[in-house]
Amino acid sequence: MKTALIIGGGFAGCAAAHQLILMGGWDVTIVEAAPFLGAGVRTFFYGGHPYTFGPRHFLTQNEAVHTYLNAIIPLRRCNEHEFLTYVEQDDAFYSFPIHMDDIERMPDRDIVHQELKQVKGVSNAKNLEEYWIGSVGKTLYGKLVEKYNHKMWMIDDNSAIDTFSWSPKGVAIKEGPRAAWDTAISAYPYAHDGYNAYFDIATQGARVLLNTTIDHYDIPNKTVSIKGDRHQFDIIVNTISPDLLFDKCHGELGFIGRDLHKIVFPTEHVFPNDVYFLYYANDEKFTRLVEYKKFTHHTSPTTLIGMEIPSLNGRHYPLPYQSEIARARCYFEEMPDGVYSIGRAGSYRYSLDIDDCIEQAMIMADQVRGGGRDYPVPMEKWR
Repeated sequence: MKTALIIGGGFAGCAAAHQLILMGGWDVTIVEAAPFLGAGVRTFFYGGHPYTFGPRHFLTQNEAVHTYLNAIIPLRRCNEHEFLTYVEQDDAFYSFPIHMDDIERMPDRDIVHQELKQVKGVSNAKNLEEYWIGSVGKTLYGKLVEKYNHKMWMIDDNSAIDTFSWSPKGVAIKEGPRAAWDTAISAYPYAHDGYNAYFDIATQGARVLLNTTIDHYDIPNKTVSIKGDRHQFDIIVNTISPDLLFDKCHGELGFIGRDLHKIVFPTEHVFPNDVYFLYYANDEKFTRLVEYKKFTHHTSPTTLIGMEIPSLNGRHYPLPYQSEIARARCYFEEMPDGVYSIGRAGSYRYSLDIDDCIEQAMIMADQVRGGGRDYPVPMEKWR
């Protein structure tokens, strides 16, 4: 029987374990530092309300991935959900992505329309600021984007962000239906505890080591030390930041973390119908609020709101800088055949979600079988 080590028991790690177990012939070990599987997608409870670390709805355009997950934990569609952004200077909430109907309500709509006629597009944009101004003009950028991204990435100047393919929302002003995504499947588990059952089902048959860290990595030889004992594996699937596997020999990869504040309100609902998220594009410390009941359909005379504040607490969002992506590439190039690095942290890609983690796990398994299928979107390294 062949052996596989999975580093990290979040969604990517559990999905990788499941794919290998389904193949048969694999002895799978998962090492997870936390006392539970699922990482930020695991459901906990506060005041009786189910919640995750930030909103974790399932969003995909991949029908096969949806079919896979839906067969394990039935999913309820929630494509009707909307986003709103509060703009303090107008004392108004506007749709996000930016919508033409909202422009007509703006006090400076004439200026906005004039700028929209003059936008230059994004083909020559060198940074995030140029990208957005080239999409929607200076006024809308200033209202809805500039300060939000200052907070999101804990920077003072958006021109420092020199990658922006992860931020497509400003390329066009939306018209017509206000659903946040018109082509994607948006869903959430029916189960009161969200995705939790998936983590148990996906890892049945695996050796799961919780509250466990790896003492030493010898990735070129696919060997690690755990509690003083050396273990060699046929393959390794990594889902944590790749710099940790090589003692940060090329330097530490940068991440932004999050502080989550949970607030219970004495009303059944706080947000309007179909509004799941409220973004704040001003000088507030927090970036967004989420009303969890919109996803979970929890029944209660009270409601739980999550407030997200960017911080250096945790490695949640890889930094969108070319220099950091180049540093991550150095680590990927250190990895031999039979070592896979997947998931948001493992791939060092901000734009990965639950569906991408599952798809990467499927492709990893296909390559282990010898199928050789390439990942369908650009990756810095895939072996």
